[in-house]
Amino acid sequence: MNVTTLLVASSNPGKLGEYRELAATGLADAPIELDLLPGLDLLPKFDESAPTFAENAAGKALHYSQFAEHPVLADDSGLEVAALGGAPGVQSARYAGPNASDADRVRKLLGELRASGSADRSARFVCIIAVAERGRVLCVLSAAAEGEILEAPRGAGGFGYDPVFYFPPLKKTFAEISREEKNFYSHRGQAFRKLQEFLASSRAKVAAHP
Repeated sequence: MNVTTLLVASSNPGKLGEYRELAATGLADAPIELDLLPGLDLLPKFDESAPTFAENAAGKALHYSQFAEHPVLADDSGLEVAALGGAPGVQSARYAGPNASDADRVRKLLGELRASGSADRSARFVCIIAVAERGRVLCVLSAAAEGEILEAPRGAGGFGYDPVFYFPPLKKTFAEISREEKNFYSHRGQAFRKLQEFLASSRAKVAAHP
């Protein structure tokens, strides 16, 4: 069976490991081999300053695909809180400043929610995955996990806003669920399965029309 090789536009081995785990537990008829884009830190940097997740993900994939021999996968993800007008959104990682910790970002989020005076605690995690090859976008795929923001953190797992993101179907925060559950229900897990389905469909079309 043909294996699709994708280069992840990241220098973070943790993100690579997460994607490899998703690939290992995903669709058997869409095998994917993943690696970090070689020499990423030496390439011209892409400025992730667009106002939407999709523009950042697609732009990053397009940019780095110019320097790669295989298709490039890029993503952008974050938390959108209804009472805050969709914030922190694309600023999720920088919400409390460039050197802030996860705890700092959670504190700021809870403070902003209290200050808003809104009783609406609804929120969602969003992930956009884009794949590009030699300056051409092959796909842009989106997924979301719907939940609520708690008034205080719960759970010792996960990262980022996971301890305050309550997921009603499991009656737990993302910091309380198992890794397997998170891979299945999370925004990134859902988006990656859509990518696998896209690749499987593409292979089927090629096989049908050689």
